[in-house]
Amino acid sequence: MTETTSSGSVSASGVEHGEIVEREAGLHRHLTPRQLSMIAIGGAIGTGLFLGSAISVKLAGPGVIFSYLAAAAIALCLIWALGEMTVAHPVAGSFGVYAEMYVHPWAGFAMRYSYWLAQVIATGSEVVAASIYCGHWFPNVPSWMWIAGFSAALIYVNARSVASFGEFEYWFAMIKVLTIAVFLILGTALLLGFGFPRIGVANYTGHGGFLPNGWQGVGLGVAMAIFSFLGLEIVAVTSGEAKDPTTALPRALRWTLGRLGLFYIGGLAIVVGIVPWNEVGLGESPFVRVFEIVGIPAAAGLMNFVVLTAALSSVNCNLYLMARMLFSLSRGGYAPAGLGRLSNRGTPVVALLVSSAGMFAALFVDHWFHAKAYVYMLGSAFLGGIFVWKMIFVTHLAFRRRTARWEKPPMRLAPRGPWSSILGLLGLTAVLISTWSVPDLRITLKAGVPWLVFISLCYLVWRKVRSSKISDGALQDG
Repeated sequence: MTETTSSGSVSASGVEHGEIVEREAGLHRHLTPRQLSMIAIGGAIGTGLFLGSAISVKLAGPGVIFSYLAAAAIALCLIWALGEMTVAHPVAGSFGVYAEMYVHPWAGFAMRYSYWLAQVIATGSEVVAASIYCGHWFPNVPSWMWIAGFSAALIYVNARSVASFGEFEYWFAMIKVLTIAVFLILGTALLLGFGFPRIGVANYTGHGGFLPNGWQGVGLGVAMAIFSFLGLEIVAVTSGEAKDPTTALPRALRWTLGRLGLFYIGGLAIVVGIVPWNEVGLGESPFVRVFEIVGIPAAAGLMNFVVLTAALSSVNCNLYLMARMLFSLSRGGYAPAGLGRLSNRGTPVVALLVSSAGMFAALFVDHWFHAKAYVYMLGSAFLGGIFVWKMIFVTHLAFRRRTARWEKPPMRLAPRGPWSSILGLLGLTAVLISTWSVPDLRITLKAGVPWLVFISLCYLVWRKVRSSKISDGALQDG
């Protein structure tokens, strides 16, 4: 076993931090702290909140507030774990590289490919959601036209330099942040009767009460709440292109989680206070439904524009994320070398084009399963996110144990001991099991388990081929 030092050399696999930095060289460090925070917001605040949250509301009723509180607690544990590892090793491969370094090469291989595929599918679900939002204004325009047009435009934005991407995403995400803040103020005024007829607490206590489906409904609602928080980890992936990652990344992680908690929990508390929970559906965003119910059509149209930009912002972030993940796999020898090439602007364009496959797949899924396209793609992608979060906790436990021997231990964000990561692991395991009880999310286990078996077999084949090449090279050299 390689002895661990404060310089960051690790792992029985012989992978060292310096080696990873060298193989991922070429990415430009242009992202500022404000851009990092907004990119994370852009990646996390997407259709999971604005459209997918309807699933949690249907399951938990007003008790969805507790569902999102539980998800926020798990997300906090993840931020602690990921923040510590990212500050110690700011590279583009992020958590996949950490798993390779501290757990096993299989873990790094499976995490990066699983996350890449999950984001490919999730990006498809986001452009489907964008077409649903456009249908609010243009019901007669075929959805495939919106899907194709948005896909082409966002691929172009990502193919430009990372600096232009960061600035574009900053303002994209700012629209969401400002609008949700206005939504919280306006929603509070509606509930309390400031300038509007007072709604009060009738929708919290009526229609079966605050917990119409009991605590079981709250527990089942956590699954979709976790999906809403997926995207926090994009801050770690941006570390390979962040200015001064040691100080910028912890600040960006804390800033992101704090605001997401306020927006998610506060936003949904207002939604279920204004809209009877049993009237929420997937046909449109429950946030838009709020304004329709209180008779503010202009505000409903504005909110629909905001949730549309939220979906497109999330697609934009996911394209960035997927391209860097595939780039890291290529530079690590786990994917074809061509995927690790950079354009003159320092952008992995080939990896970007391959990663856009989910948006084109969305055209066919939307055609064949139009009524269920969003939920079907969402559920298919869910296991990849859950698997990666679980492996981040596993990796953090190994990281803590290994770095305890460093001469200068890395920055500590999580509480002392392993308990925060253990609690996160247990919580995610319960969430994963619960998806079987949610008909719309049952596809998570149906598609996810075979995928993990398949990717593990791929790893074994890759390792055997690589060993053969190394042996042949050694024979030729000898």
